[in-house]
Amino acid sequence: MATVIVDYNSGNLHSARKSFQRMADAQGGGDIRVSDAPEEIARATRIVLPGVGAFAECRAGLFARDGLFEALEEAVLTRGVPFLGICVGMQMMASRGLEHGIDTKGFDWINGEVVALTPDDPGLKIPHMGWNELVIERPHPVLRGIKTGEHGYFVHSYHLLASDPHDRLAYCDYGGAVTAMIARDNMVGTQFHPEKSQSTGLRLIGNFLNWKP
Repeated sequence: MATVIVDYNSGNLHSARKSFQRMADAQGGGDIRVSDAPEEIARATRIVLPGVGAFAECRAGLFARDGLFEALEEAVLTRGVPFLGICVGMQMMASRGLEHGIDTKGFDWINGEVVALTPDDPGLKIPHMGWNELVIERPHPVLRGIKTGEHGYFVHSYHLLASDPHDRLAYCDYGGAVTAMIARDNMVGTQFHPEKSQSTGLRLIGNFLNWKP
């Protein structure tokens, strides 16, 4: 069984791989790979898509690799491979991103838009950076043992507004509700960084590695 963390030059791959390998080892071992090869994606039993930076730049970097998106889509949508998107990796699952007023097409796996944070408190800074409490809206296997009030580490200026409220799994309060997690079928996404979220993040990673949608 191989979990592939997708490498397209966007994201802290070292810390992500280290956290996933730690939890795989704690569960008896597992093959954690970092790769941009479509053939590796095709053989993966779990896929993680990290992402740091601008929506449009991340999308362009991923699509610049021949066959990578096609391999991702076939694995996730056709074969039902468990998928975890992190930060911009989650945002790209949306229908489109509206960063800096530019309409950029997303994967369209989750119907919705990526929009700027607009906190109702003018004293709150953008980007939203640091620890924030999670408010869990419904149970999910990747949240086993994680409850409302636990914290995730966020660094972002935009978030995913899902058209179907049921697709939002958790939120945090930052001058209003900010999407913290989405989930549908074999797909889950976190706006916060589980690899930087200490015990809560490690538990989520461990749950994902055991998840059988």
